[in-house]
Amino acid sequence: MSDTNNTDKKPTPRKPMSLGGAGGKGPMRGNFSGGRTTAVVVQKKKRRLVGAPGAKSTPGGAPAGTPVTPSKPKPKVDPVVEAARKLGLSKEEYLKRKEAVDKAQAERTARENERRAEEAARQARAEADRKALEEKRKAEEEQKRREAEEAAARAEQEAREAEAKNDRNRDKPVEHQTPVKGEPRNSLEAMGGRVKKARQHQGKPSRTRTPDRSRRRGKLTIVSALAGDDERQRSLASLKRAREREKERRIGGGKQKEKVYREVVIPEAITVADLANRMAERTADVVKYLMQQGTMANANDVLDADTAQLIVEDFGHTVKRVAESDVEDNFLDMGEDPEDTLKPRPPVVAIMGHVDHGKTSLLDALRATDVASSEAGGITQHIGAYELELKSGDKITVLDTPGHAAFSAMRTRGAHAVDIVILVVAADDGVKPQTIESIKFAKEAGTAIIVAINKMDAYEADANKIEQQLLQHEIITESMSGEVQAVPVSALKKTGLDELTEAIILQAELLDLKANPDRRATGVVIESKVVKGRGPVATVLVQRGTLKRGEIVVAGDKWGKVKAVTDARGNRLKEAGPSSAVEILGLDGAPAPGEPFAVVGRESKAREITEYRKRQQKQSVSGATTTSMEQMLANLKSKKVEEIAVLVKGDVHGSVEAIRSSIEALGNDEVKARVVHGAVGGINESDVMLAKSTGAPIIGFNVRANRQAKALAEKEGVEIRYYSVIYDLLDDIKGVLEGLLEPERRETFIGYAEILQVFDISKLGKVAGCKVTEGKVERGAGVRLLRDDVVIHEGTLSTLKR
Repeated sequence: MSDTNNTDKKPTPRKPMSLGGAGGKGPMRGNFSGGRTTAVVVQKKKRRLVGAPGAKSTPGGAPAGTPVTPSKPKPKVDPVVEAARKLGLSKEEYLKRKEAVDKAQAERTARENERRAEEAARQARAEADRKALEEKRKAEEEQKRREAEEAAARAEQEAREAEAKNDRNRDKPVEHQTPVKGEPRNSLEAMGGRVKKARQHQGKPSRTRTPDRSRRRGKLTIVSALAGDDERQRSLASLKRAREREKERRIGGGKQKEKVYREVVIPEAITVADLANRMAERTADVVKYLMQQGTMANANDVLDADTAQLIVEDFGHTVKRVAESDVEDNFLDMGEDPEDTLKPRPPVVAIMGHVDHGKTSLLDALRATDVASSEAGGITQHIGAYELELKSGDKITVLDTPGHAAFSAMRTRGAHAVDIVILVVAADDGVKPQTIESIKFAKEAGTAIIVAINKMDAYEADANKIEQQLLQHEIITESMSGEVQAVPVSALKKTGLDELTEAIILQAELLDLKANPDRRATGVVIESKVVKGRGPVATVLVQRGTLKRGEIVVAGDKWGKVKAVTDARGNRLKEAGPSSAVEILGLDGAPAPGEPFAVVGRESKAREITEYRKRQQKQSVSGATTTSMEQMLANLKSKKVEEIAVLVKGDVHGSVEAIRSSIEALGNDEVKARVVHGAVGGINESDVMLAKSTGAPIIGFNVRANRQAKALAEKEGVEIRYYSVIYDLLDDIKGVLEGLLEPERRETFIGYAEILQVFDISKLGKVAGCKVTEGKVERGAGVRLLRDDVVIHEGTLSTLKR
């Protein structure tokens, strides 16, 4: 193959390689640039395949005589087993999962179909409602249009009649018209041709009707500007209002509107502007009425309820008098629930008794936890609320109250908030003052009592002696033919606990405790405190209903939305049912213990209640302060009273309350102690400044001062003392008060002397010559000069010479 013959040919573009000839037979030719070609031989290489026995041999197979190894037939694989193997599951697990998936898919499909059907039905209803409204609107518009057309037609007819009447009155008289000879004008015009009309009078031009150009009166044109017409023109808005009034007058809509009489709610005090707003009257009309009655007032003046009632009645409205305290109506909703809504609830139990009789240790034994070790000094200083779940599955809510004398208010709250009181009496100590006080509180509250005779493991334990002592306070046990259960227990040895829990469950069954959980929650605040990082925390006991997270709660003069609900173990809860003792977060402050709480529906209602309570509290505090100041001034006039002021900060509200009452009870007629400020939380800079201004030391009970407060206290010379046991605090205050007492003067008779003669010495003055008649005379001793048994002088013997 030579390409010398291709020199005279024109260059042709490169073509792609292709098979030559029909069906791809024969050699292939490759084309290159410049018109050159070359032959290309294509060789197919056949693969050597080993087929099954009896199969047809493939081209290019093995040569004859080569042994072929037959392949084993593949086993038949179950698709279910294969799918399970891919997922790493057994066949049974795969089938169960597949069945669950199919079931879930079917349920999802059914729900989707149901949702689509509901959506279609809702759209159909909405479309039907829309069509009905559209038809109603169209009918109303058609009715209005017909009424407007009829009114416009009547107005147009009246206008044409009025215009025709005016035209008849303005027509010229007959004598001023040019007479025409011959036939009348109409006949001449009928014959054709032009009829020459009479010339108009020069002095009276013919009247031509010009279109109404009142709409362009307010616009400035070149002609009006050059003419210098400075007269004030009417605006388009004024013209529009005039047309609207004319239209209303024609249609008949210009009638006087009837006055609406309302029921006006009148509080105890109301401003003139607010009263006018509630009556829907102008404030100026109310002020004018007051001036007619001889009272000069403006919109911001406050009226009493009686005056406001007279004004409302004179304006024709009806009056509804309300008091400021009405905001608390139905606050707690203390109505009885229907019997079918009541469900059994756990009993609420308070453990009460004298200090160190083993109340908290008994609770420890019931809870199998060590609560007493966490209390400072081994005594309980605030109420602890816990929920116990017994082995039988029954639940008990327990309140552990302090036994010290300073915590009397806490024991009172505990007795009034529970169903059963467990009176703990030490078997080796007997009935003590706080035991008697707890019995009195329980009887006042009408609470059932169960006596737990503790410390039965002691050497001097005598249960019969305790029961006999309780008889003096009208506590008759079952062994004495009474109704009060008495259970001997030992918190240390953990004996008698099962009998005690059985007695509690039995007493709860006798009381038949039930509550309605399907209502808004109400209850009582057991304790409150301020925790760093969490804010105000209130321990509440839910008595009725269910307290849920996110609800609005009012407790005393504090309110807020519940952000979190936790139990005694710190677990977060979504809701708390009846007889539950929980901690809630979200209030705007720490409410006072013992205050009832309730859930309200609106934030505005909560604000009204708390603002009213704050006003009432401020009024009571100001009145009490005035009385105490008057008493203090009277005491200062009568005799000198020493007083010390202290500032108390504590960890919980109940402890501050107990410290305040105990300190104020330490005073007498000569010395007193006064708490200038008591609050919950750590000691801050504002407390230091208040202590400096009042000259009071700061007492921190289980709280500490921050770094800034410490530095400021050192700078200002304010003393800060920390305590964790109330015994030590009260002892120190008592010592300070004792130091303020004036010293007692005791006189001891030592002798008599009779004055015989008085000597007048120039340098010394008068010197008395005396004779000792009884006892002795000492230099520096006190003397009284008597004349006829009347003291005429009292002094000290300064010199003595024989």
